[in-house]
Amino acid sequence: MESSKLFAWREYRLCEWEEQQEAPIPCGCTWLSSWACTTSFAGTGKGRWLATLGISMSSSRAVTRASGTCWPGSWTCGEQGAQQLRKQTSDRLETVLLDVTKTESIAAATQWVKERVGDRGLWGLVNNAGTFHPLCITEWLKTETWIHTLKVNLIGVTEVTLSMLPLVKKAQGRIVNVSSILGRVAFFGAVYSSSKHGVEAFSDVLRCELQHFGVKVSIVEPGYFRTGMTDVQKSSEAMKQVWKEVPAHIKDTYGQKFFDAYHDVMKQGLSSCSTNLNLVTDCMEHALTSVHPRTRYSAGWDAQFFFIPLSYLPTSLADYILTRSWPKPVQAV
Repeated sequence: MESSKLFAWREYRLCEWEEQQEAPIPCGCTWLSSWACTTSFAGTGKGRWLATLGISMSSSRAVTRASGTCWPGSWTCGEQGAQQLRKQTSDRLETVLLDVTKTESIAAATQWVKERVGDRGLWGLVNNAGTFHPLCITEWLKTETWIHTLKVNLIGVTEVTLSMLPLVKKAQGRIVNVSSILGRVAFFGAVYSSSKHGVEAFSDVLRCELQHFGVKVSIVEPGYFRTGMTDVQKSSEAMKQVWKEVPAHIKDTYGQKFFDAYHDVMKQGLSSCSTNLNLVTDCMEHALTSVHPRTRYSAGWDAQFFFIPLSYLPTSLADYILTRSWPKPVQAV
C-alpha cells in the first residue's frame, strides 16, 4: 500500500516537473499579445516572438521576461499608452496601435507582424483586450452596450486570432486567451459573462482543431483583480448614470432603495479585488513557455478556492450562495 502511494507521489512530482520545463523554442519565432491597453510585440534572444493585445504594464513585463521581445497592440490608450509601455518595460518591446473592433486595423497589425517575423512564424499570441460594462441589472443596459462589449471581448478575440493564425501555425506556437471566472460561473454582468463564455467555447473548439498542427491553446480565468475595469469610483459613477437613464416603468419595478443597496453590494465586491496581478501574468508566462501548458489556468485565490468549487455544486445551491446578500426589488413576489 505504501509503495503504491510512493509511486503515485513520484508520478505526480514528475508530471509537475515536466509542466515547469521551458518549451524548446524554434529559432526565429515571434510572439504577439493583445490587451486592453496596448498591443505589443516582442522578440527573444532565442528568436521567438510574442504578440499581446490589450497589454498592461505587468503583463508586458511578464511577457518580455518570458519571450525576450514583445509587441503589444493598443485599442484604448493610444500613442500615450504605447509610450508609457516602452518607458516602463524592456527595450525589446515594440508597440503598434490596434483597434480590435475594426477589421482594417487588425489586417494592418497582422501585416506589421508578418513583416517582422517573416518565415519564422509567431510563437505566441495572447488575447487580453477587454472591456466591462457598468455593473447593473441586465434590463437596465442599452443594446449599444451589448454590441460594444461583445465586439471587443469576443468578436475582437476571434478576428485577431484567425488573422494571426497562419503565423502561429507556422511556428507551431501558443495561443493564450484571457477569459474570466465569470466565463465559468455567471451570476452578474450578463453582457461581460456572455462574452467570456463565448471566449471559453471558442478556445475549446480551437484547441481541438489545432492539436494536429502543433499549436497549443490555453485559457486564463482570472478572479477579481484591481484593474482599470474594476476601479471603484469609475464603476460607481457608471452605475449611477445607467440608473438615471433606466426607463421609468422598469425603475418602478425595482425602486430606489433596491438600487442603493445593490450599488453598495457591487461597490463592496470591487473593494475586495486583489492587487497582485502577478497571479495572472504568471499563468500567461507558464502557458507560453511550459513544455506542457495547461488548457485552463485559474488565477487568484477566489477563482481557485471559491468559484471553481462552486461551479460543481447543484445550480440552485450555487445561486443561493451567490445572491443571498442581494436586495429584493420593491415589486418582488
